Amino acid sequence: MSGTGRRSWTVAAAGVNAGAPANGGTGAAGERLDRHVAAACQLPRNQVQQWIRAGRVWLNGRPAKAADAVTPGDLVECDPPPPAVETLVPEPGDLTVLHEDDDLVVLDKPAGLTVHPGAGRPTGTLAHLLLSRYPEMAGVGGLGRPGIVHRLDRGTSGVMVAARTAAAYQRLSRAFAGRAVVKRYLAIVHDRPARAAGVIEAPIGRHRERRQEMTVRPDGRPARTGYQVLAARSAVALLQLDLGTGRTHQIRVHLKSIGHPLVGDPVYGEARWRALPRPAQPPLRDFPRPALHAWRLALPAGEPGEWRRFEAPVPVDLIDLWQDAAGEPFPALPGWDA
Repeated sequence: MSGTGRRSWTVAAAGVNAGAPANGGTGAAGERLDRHVAAACQLPRNQVQQWIRAGRVWLNGRPAKAADAVTPGDLVECDPPPPAVETLVPEPGDLTVLHEDDDLVVLDKPAGLTVHPGAGRPTGTLAHLLLSRYPEMAGVGGLGRPGIVHRLDRGTSGVMVAARTAAAYQRLSRAFAGRAVVKRYLAIVHDRPARAAGVIEAPIGRHRERRQEMTVRPDGRPARTGYQVLAARSAVALLQLDLGTGRTHQIRVHLKSIGHPLVGDPVYGEARWRALPRPAQPPLRDFPRPALHAWRLALPAGEPGEWRRFEAPVPVDLIDLWQDAAGEPFPALPGWDA
């Protein structure tokens, strides 16, 4: 949906009427208004939510709320604001591209690179690098986040996907929101879990006192992480992790909650290396980041059950950490279906 000007349409049972924007959403009873408008206008849902908060969306002639339910016959009206201008200044730099096509680019993000600008990090982010290499991403997604549909923490390495077109952004956003994306990580944690495999289901919310941190709390948002022990030696274990949800700091919080925090995590980690003999302490004491790698990502493609699979090689620092802490070579890793 481009340009400005008030738009209106009547919700139909199997799509929107001819007066609505192209590719409109359905009028299924109970569908949230923000989802409906986002689908109808081919825009990010968070952008539509901003319109709603600003009083630019009406349902049946009344100012609407994002969670309002739409049904067939409802009148939806939108008064989009003038298009915002991307103020991010492109910055050239190296990107490790695993795959690119006309719709998307898949990257191997190095540890230490922030994904998009934020407090204390106005420049030098992945967003700046993307905009330099792919200028068509300007205006795709939210301002300051060109093409970005998901993120990794600054200290986490691994595979990320970004959209090059508005249509691709919508498809990817829906896939991530609908939990239709396979996200598989590798982690090196303190000590050996008692069970060789399991599922951590614990709600996550903001820490009541340390507001920059997340924690397990009964009134938090549902969160699910599956894990499998791939190897365990001495004071460390190598885990494969599968995310069922995508909460902030989910892996880091969940692993701490079961007593196996990530090696090197400055926020949720622990100095368990102090209990080891002195010669064994340096690898765990000195590792400078959370030992977490976004290893594999699979996107739905074509027919049900068909996938586009991408993999970011295990970084050298994690391989060295394992070899130094475990005293043996990094293990062979399982295939996709393991």
